[in-house]
Amino acid sequence: MKSLKIVLALLVGASIVSCKDKRKPQVQYMPDMYVSVPYDANGVTSAGGVPVNRQPVAGTVSRNGVIAYDIPNTNEGYEKAKAELKNPLEANEKNLAKGKELYTIYCVACHGKKGDGNGILSQRDKFNGIPNYKDRDINAGNIYHVIMYGKGVMGSHASQLRYKERWQVVQYVESLRSELLK
Repeated sequence: MKSLKIVLALLVGASIVSCKDKRKPQVQYMPDMYVSVPYDANGVTSAGGVPVNRQPVAGTVSRNGVIAYDIPNTNEGYEKAKAELKNPLEANEKNLAKGKELYTIYCVACHGKKGDGNGILSQRDKFNGIPNYKDRDINAGNIYHVIMYGKGVMGSHASQLRYKERWQVVQYVESLRSELLK
């Protein structure tokens, strides 16, 4: 009987302690797991908006070949990229082959092998309205901008592709577009 009273007292005590106000934050064992620090996948700014990926100081070497992309993700930025950005890579078979390889990995599922917007996800009605490169007024600049930030339902691929790889994909997309326009 005495042990029953102790168990009952412990049970009542535990229920009283557990009835805290759920609207107030409780103690967090590892707060970094609950509230993570956001970062920009493009590597341009930190959570506070402070530039972390600026051009290296003159006479120094840039880290891992990272090159800052400072055109904003806005309609004006899209138009600026279209007007100003040019592919810095030489148009050759090596870059085109690498661009095709990367396009096959990252783009074919939605955009299709020919760039006609008829990829496997479009065929299965997972995503509708995937653009046909033939129907779009695109150039190297705005293709690169879309790879960096995404557009519509397409997400950014900046974290998957390095600087040179992005331009190789751009070169391949331009070749697909020229084939579609024939």
